[in-house]
Amino acid sequence: MRSALRNRQAPGQGSAPFPKRGEIWAANIGDAPLRHWVLVVSLDARNKSERVNSVLIVPFGSAGYEGPTTLRLEPGETGLPGPSYLKGHFITTLAKDRLLKREGRSLSSAMMRNVSEMIRRAFDPDAPYEAED
Repeated sequence: MRSALRNRQAPGQGSAPFPKRGEIWAANIGDAPLRHWVLVVSLDARNKSERVNSVLIVPFGSAGYEGPTTLRLEPGETGLPGPSYLKGHFITTLAKDRLLKREGRSLSSAMMRNVSEMIRRAFDPDAPYEAED
C-alpha cells in the first residue's frame, strides 16, 4: 500500500505520476537534469488532469534566509534530512514525468496557506507581510 501511495500513476499518462498539492517529491530539474526536492503547489484538479502534463512546483533549497518570499522548514515538517528553504519567487512549471518519487510527508493545510501567501508576495506588492523579530 505504501509503495502505491509513493508512486501513483495518472490514468493514460504512461509513466507520469499523479501528485497531490502539498506533497514533496524528488524531481529532475533543469536542462541538464539534477535531482532536487520540490513542493507541488498546483491545485489537484490540474494535477489529476490527463490533459495537463505539468504541475506547479516550488523547489527546496538547503540555504537561505527567511523573508517575504522564503520560508524555512524544519525536518519534522518535511521529512527531509535537514532544514530546508522554500523560495516562492522560484515557482515554476514542471512536467509530471520529471517527478521521480514522493518523499517525506505532505505539508499541512495551514502550512500550504503560508506557502500560498509567500508565493503571492513574489508578485503582489500589496500582499501582507509581517517580519518576525
